[in-house]
Amino acid sequence: MLNKAFSAVLIAGVRFYQKIISPIKPKRIKCRFYPTCSQYAILAIKKYGAIKGTKKTINRLKRCNPYNRESCIDYP
Repeated sequence: MLNKAFSAVLIAGVRFYQKIISPIKPKRIKCRFYPTCSQYAILAIKKYGAIKGTKKTINRLKRCNPYNRESCIDYP
């Protein structure tokens, strides 16, 4: 029960980022991965729960940088 509540809080935080923060940030030419990192976070948290989903999201964010030339479809 606590895990579901924490998952809901994390997903709400990601949705806040998607709707409020992301639109005011400068746009990159194209996102390197599909789905986007924020959508990946929501999918991972829903599938694996708060703790494991957050770990998977952090690993995904580590790969999303200018030095990584890889691009792909990557689902949790």
